[in-house]
Amino acid sequence: MSLLELRDLSVTYAGDVPAVRGVSLGVAPGEVLGVAGESGCGKSTITNAVLRLLPKSARIGGSVLLDGEDVYGMSFGRLRAVRWATASIVFQGALHSLNAVQSIGRQIAEPILLHEPKTSRKAADLRVGELLEQVGLPARRARDYPHQLSGGQRQRVMIALALACRPRLVIADEPTTALDVMVQAQVLQLLSGLVKDLGLALVLISHDLSVLGTTCDRVAVMYAGKVVEEGPASVVFDDSRHPYSGALAGAFPRVGDPRFRYAPAGLAGDPPYPGDLPPGCPFHPRCPVAVDRCSSADVELVEVAAGRRAACLLAGEAS
Repeated sequence: MSLLELRDLSVTYAGDVPAVRGVSLGVAPGEVLGVAGESGCGKSTITNAVLRLLPKSARIGGSVLLDGEDVYGMSFGRLRAVRWATASIVFQGALHSLNAVQSIGRQIAEPILLHEPKTSRKAADLRVGELLEQVGLPARRARDYPHQLSGGQRQRVMIALALACRPRLVIADEPTTALDVMVQAQVLQLLSGLVKDLGLALVLISHDLSVLGTTCDRVAVMYAGKVVEEGPASVVFDDSRHPYSGALAGAFPRVGDPRFRYAPAGLAGDPPYPGDLPPGCPFHPRCPVAVDRCSSADVELVEVAAGRRAACLLAGEAS
């Protein structure tokens, strides 16, 4: 059974700008779901929609079920109890997410003291030390401030903060942004280990399909607010059924693979503005294999193989 289930989720901002259009996804305990796509495709909007962190001007359709309970049907008191205790978020950009004038220990202890009022300050401080050690930092770093930590260390603090109240679901929004390759690998290994050891459900959001292909169980690729391909992570990376997924995979060539030796670098053009989407398939102006009917036909996400879905007229053929 899915711990988090999105059912036909849509999010529209002021001015009738559709940021997310009919997304249906689910993730179960102990599973890692990857969400991939370029900037502006709706990944972070989904992140904020899960715990009702969207601006008041946003209009939400569909439903977000957390352990079977609709998040948008919760009272504010119930929502406060759920945030961080049942589901938490590792926000994008640790330096901007942490309070610059508070020690990291105090910031990690805050949700513990709020959600567990019977916990003493001393007990909370002990838990903070354990959490820091769990993410590979010495407990003594609790006295430090964000500017005293490296980028990778700050990202580990964000993960410790997300785990503070023992949630069952963690959403990591671009947790490896601006990190070097070695630190990126350490952070991803840490997240994978936590899923295995604690049985968490993890939603990992990234633009890097190669990272998701080696870290996640399943991957959903988004474009222009919709899921255009979904399936087992390694299969989507190696055998994409949508041209956009193939372009994302090709942007991260693998050393020694002759298929990438003469592959063109990058994808021409830019994603469409959500408020002015082209008719037909929204990817067709950039698609290298588009045919005439792609510019007019409605393309829906359909099953193209066992456990795989794609939204492409040519999806029945391997790319």
